[in-house]
Amino acid sequence: MTATTALRCDLEYEIDTPSHFMMHIQCAQSPDQYVSSEQLTINPEVPIRSSWDAGTGNRLFRFDFGPGKLRIRYDARVDMLRQPIDKTLPEMDVSQIPDHVMPYMMPSRFCESDTLSADAQQLFGHWNRGYQRVDAICQWIRDNIDYRIGTSGATTSAADVFRDRAGVCRDFAHLLIAFCRALNIPARLVVGYVHFSEPPQDFHALTEVWLGGRWVLFDATALAPVEELVRVGTGRDAKDLAFSTIYGSMRMTHMHIQVNADGSPVSDNPDPIEATVRQFT
Repeated sequence: MTATTALRCDLEYEIDTPSHFMMHIQCAQSPDQYVSSEQLTINPEVPIRSSWDAGTGNRLFRFDFGPGKLRIRYDARVDMLRQPIDKTLPEMDVSQIPDHVMPYMMPSRFCESDTLSADAQQLFGHWNRGYQRVDAICQWIRDNIDYRIGTSGATTSAADVFRDRAGVCRDFAHLLIAFCRALNIPARLVVGYVHFSEPPQDFHALTEVWLGGRWVLFDATALAPVEELVRVGTGRDAKDLAFSTIYGSMRMTHMHIQVNADGSPVSDNPDPIEATVRQFT
């Protein structure tokens, strides 16, 4: 089944010194989603350069700016192929895991699967292998980790979340990734846009797990249906997927995200951005 989502991302910054921006807010082009139309609006207009990773579908754009006030708007309509969830998918033996998937078996900056290996084995090693075990790990995280905004920061890792028992979507996803890798299940981070039933809207982080020879999405927070996520980026952990990386002195002064899962047009903010529009094809 195919569904269309319309979305908008508005960002504003106050830049104190000349700065270099690396932005990761455009929707990925991937086998399960097609960006049918999009516009990137930057005020004031600046030259940008774009890149695309064919392996992940990740798309970046970069530019120099500052000092001054910067406003960025990204609009997109995305057609997504929604496949039914197969809850019988098995885990694969390590020898069967393809070469391109093996990097997602390794510990990473925010997912210390080696540090959490003993805990993962004690908690989940005796469960039946496959989709049901990963789903049960998600439930354990929901039951034992409090979702609390402001309890974690840019350097918080899965081991920190396991110790402190609190975090946000990124932290829930990192802990699920670390537990899966500790059990020899490849797992990676996915970030994107999705509509939440309760505002405020924000970027969302999920976990993608290699089961039965394909990637399967899981949301340890259960905040939104996984099939409605519009993918922006895929990586080992949040180190690969910051929506903005800025070299310079600046402050974010405004962020507004709107996601219409029914495909209806997004509405203008009271103070719309007026600037040059860049059309991507």
